[in-house]
Amino acid sequence: MTKAELEAYRRQLLALRDRLTKDVNHLTDEALGKGGIGSDNLSHMPIHMADLGSDNFEQENTLSLLRNEEERLQEIDDALERIERGTFGRCEECNQLIPKARLKEIPYARCCVSCARKLEQGLRP
Repeated sequence: MTKAELEAYRRQLLALRDRLTKDVNHLTDEALGKGGIGSDNLSHMPIHMADLGSDNFEQENTLSLLRNEEERLQEIDDALERIERGTFGRCEECNQLIPKARLKEIPYARCCVSCARKLEQGLRP
């Protein structure tokens, strides 16, 4: 991979990291009950039991989204580290080049499509 291609991936990863960081900050605020609809309400306690269930469901959903975004941020940081180490774009399982089409869609991909499928199925490539 050329230096120009690596620099383009690095810029793409940094832009994605910036966007996800903003998303994580927003989700964190939402999970903690800061801002959003009804935030000017003096009481954050729901009036009805159904409201309590809805609030719990929404908070769990937000926390799940937050965990997913934090995992993606870690994947992005790992990909940036692979660029620095000179291993970016190589499958961590079979050491083959990851197709550029895959890296274009998932710039933090660790594995080629074949190995990723095997890992998802619980098989070792």
